[in-house]
Amino acid sequence: MAAEFDRFEGTFNGKAEFTLNGEVQKRDMSTTIKAQDNGFVLSWTSVTYRSDGRTKEATYTIQFVPSARDNIYQSAMKTNLFGKATPLDPLQGEPFVWARFERDTFSVFSLFINEAGDYEVQEFHRTLAEGGLDLLFRRFRNGTLDREITTLLERQ
Repeated sequence: MAAEFDRFEGTFNGKAEFTLNGEVQKRDMSTTIKAQDNGFVLSWTSVTYRSDGRTKEATYTIQFVPSARDNIYQSAMKTNLFGKATPLDPLQGEPFVWARFERDTFSVFSLFINEAGDYEVQEFHRTLAEGGLDLLFRRFRNGTLDREITTLLERQ
């Protein structure tokens, strides 16, 4: 993993502008990727600017550890009875999160299942680019693309 991972390690910041329900939305976005133990930690923040002047900030931090498959990492968001870090359970309303490295792209996927059994999948694709990472975010609800955001996150 080290050879793949080293290329993505660092802190990256950017701004995104996209249209949602006919209204232009603006966001500040940042990502930090760093090695930890035998895996890595990913943190990201999104600041949403609303048309009425309010802002909403959300920050997430997830540790990932190698899975039994090459280049695929499982989230280590809770500790089981035996002290092993494991993913959360989507059937309990928790997100199931995994990551992969494929050539120049580091992707993170999150699966959410609501009480009615409907699902949402979020994809964050961070591709190496001159000066940083090209970010492509997509959110699908029951298989239909609901939102897409692209921006360049500049290496700090």
